[in-house]
Amino acid sequence: MGIASITPGLLTTRAEMDQLFGGGNQGGILPSTKTPNILIYVDHDSGKEYGYEDGWLAEEDEFGPIFEYTGQGTSGDQTFLGTKGSRNAAVLYHAETGRSLRVFVAEGKVPGSSSSAKQQRYIGEFALDPNLPYTVREAHGKDQVQRRIIVFRLRPKGAFERLPKDAVTRAETTTADRVLATVAEPRMDEPKRVATKRKLVSESRRAAQPSVIAEHRQSDLRDAYLKELTGQGHEVFAFQIKIAGTTTTLTTDLYDATTNELYSVRGESSREEVRAAVGQLKDYVRHLRPRPPKLVTLLPEKPQDDLANLLHTEGIDLVFRDGSDYMRSAAK
Repeated sequence: MGIASITPGLLTTRAEMDQLFGGGNQGGILPSTKTPNILIYVDHDSGKEYGYEDGWLAEEDEFGPIFEYTGQGTSGDQTFLGTKGSRNAAVLYHAETGRSLRVFVAEGKVPGSSSSAKQQRYIGEFALDPNLPYTVREAHGKDQVQRRIIVFRLRPKGAFERLPKDAVTRAETTTADRVLATVAEPRMDEPKRVATKRKLVSESRRAAQPSVIAEHRQSDLRDAYLKELTGQGHEVFAFQIKIAGTTTTLTTDLYDATTNELYSVRGESSREEVRAAVGQLKDYVRHLRPRPPKLVTLLPEKPQDDLANLLHTEGIDLVFRDGSDYMRSAAK
């Protein structure tokens, strides 16, 4: 069986794919040292055991469908670093290393086999979404302790199979669950590891998205302000929102429970970023119960007066950094 015969919908086994591509047959992410491929195995049953669900999102954008896949690691925070995070890093940097992501879904036991080995259904070749390669969420681990998980966003390349049973389940009701404030930190530890590779990814991003510099400033500002608030004794966390009838999961920026304030943290004080903050806050606040929070935008420096007025007109307070201090301009 040659690579040309591997088409979406093919039923095969891990052993056969190991012979064809290499990579071994144990684990969910298997980078091959024989061929330029990374094999990704999805098992819907085992995912639910750890509080997550992999599969196709119901929502598409102008660039097509998205398949979500949760990274390696069954307990503790998932990472891109060290031995524990090496397979997650392999997926993150697959394009830079010239590897294809080939995704398989478990499909019942192998016919006639006395072992527990499952058939694997090939659904296609994928690549990470160049705009948003992954998101970070909170879920319980093997030990039932809440931890941060990496959720990769995969885009199909060429032919693919998309069956209803491989879709993420739509939420029955809208929920807003409290999660650690650090879940709002999207970059985790990967840019500290390979900044130059991150730059390569950034060069392919759409012009409408914030730059990598802005993303770093956003992360640094969030971290610093979180430290500021907790240093004052405030209770700070974030919300993970699932919206009824969709497969969408949203994660807010900082929420100060002590003052009942919801923050949108932006990496630039530009018009584009201020507009984004307004939309984000207005979207999120609809789903928070029972007491609607005060809305606040946190910026790295003072914006133009017109942009401060835009926030105030929408009833949103402005907080901006001034040297080592934080200045507040309240909406009237």
